Amino acid sequence: MNKYERIAQEVKERIMNKTYSSDDPIPDEISLAKEFCVSRMTIKRALDTLVADGLLNRKRGHGTFIVKSVHNDPVNVVVNEMLGLTNVLRGKEIKNKIVAFDVQFPSEEVAAHLFIDVNSPVYHVIRLRVVEGEPYVIERTYMPTKLISGITEEVLHGSVYKHIKEELGLNIVGSHRTIRASKSTELDREHLDCAADDPILEIEQVGYLDTGIPFEYSFSRHRYDKFVFTTVNRMR
Repeated sequence: MNKYERIAQEVKERIMNKTYSSDDPIPDEISLAKEFCVSRMTIKRALDTLVADGLLNRKRGHGTFIVKSVHNDPVNVVVNEMLGLTNVLRGKEIKNKIVAFDVQFPSEEVAAHLFIDVNSPVYHVIRLRVVEGEPYVIERTYMPTKLISGITEEVLHGSVYKHIKEELGLNIVGSHRTIRASKSTELDREHLDCAADDPILEIEQVGYLDTGIPFEYSFSRHRYDKFVFTTVNRMR
């Protein structure tokens, strides 16, 4: 990452964990430049990124403010970002319940999405994400064991993305996502405390490393009352 990208990421995390109040402007460019020991131009570029992403709004003569919807419940997720729930909800208590965890040979569909053959083993994980004592998401994930090594129950109880980045030294750069509405399944009703007629928001995702190689194929099923997904489109 460039300096301005690292600063933009840090400011974004502060926005998400409510370090900055949504009622007051965030610190001005001069103050942030002193804090991060960079030029004012670098800070301006970092904030411009967050304005373009719909997280900040500049009001001439008054300062730069957090867009109100970012702090509203339910959880606001910017579709364009690749952060993982742990980072999106930083500051909140997140517990992971392992529903299933094994190594298996992939189906043709899974193998095709991961660019591997059906004889290459993958981790198969079903994990429930519990936020502040409430079930939010149930995930089914496939990852190639050869590429993503060292996945254990201990890792699954924490952040898988953190393990990939810090322990394996791999760089996650993006994903392809398909978002669809779905009816709740028996698994959803058992673990997400939803009713038979409750809709579920499912995200089918293929995550990529900076090498262009896919490292995960997953299905995340979200409670409809806990999430809002936002997309930001930029004119070029």
